[in-house]
Amino acid sequence: GGVGKTTLARVIYDNIRSQFQDACFLHEVRDRSAKQGLERLQEILLSKILDVKNLRINDSFEGDNMLKQRLRYKKVLLVLDDVDHIEQLDALAGEHEWFGDGSRIIITTKDKHLLVKYETEKIYRMTTLNKYESLRLFKQHAFKKNHPTKEFEDLSAQVIKHTGGLPLALKVLGSFLYGRGLDEWLSEVERLKQIPQNEILKKLEPSFTGLNNIEQKIFLDIACF
Repeated sequence: GGVGKTTLARVIYDNIRSQFQDACFLHEVRDRSAKQGLERLQEILLSKILDVKNLRINDSFEGDNMLKQRLRYKKVLLVLDDVDHIEQLDALAGEHEWFGDGSRIIITTKDKHLLVKYETEKIYRMTTLNKYESLRLFKQHAFKKNHPTKEFEDLSAQVIKHTGGLPLALKVLGSFLYGRGLDEWLSEVERLKQIPQNEILKKLEPSFTGLNNIEQKIFLDIACF
């Protein structure tokens, strides 16, 4: 925990939501399934996607059938945040056939084995890097094969100091700053100084949006753990 899985999922959700017919961000699945039950989460999911109120599901089997019948022709974006049991995935996103063509399911979890068992197509592992690793990764994206001048070397060191060693932050910022002038670098460094480190991913959305479509695609179709 603490490396920004939920924040990253939210940034991605907000950026690609418009590409889907319907969408639902189901947060805190672990806690809510324990307190409210899986049937209640199925009700919430269906209510949000179908935009209906007072939906009632008596048991998870009924919920499974309802999800399958009502969503199989819809292009859906679904985020399941903080999953910790395969039963939660079975109840909320049981099979790929439950959803229409082009649908995307994004899962955040601390347990990689859940993603493997669910046969997730792509897994993105959120880890933190040390100072040397951070600088190397950032430079790969900010300068490609070019060697930075002393001014940009100094600014690079300032940028990575504010990323907390999060690879995604380093990649997004590096890609965003690639090919930009000194003034834009200085402006971005000043912006980063105002952001608490634990909020860095949340505040990176302007930089993410500033990437072109191909660059954005690199960071999207993922599951997180």
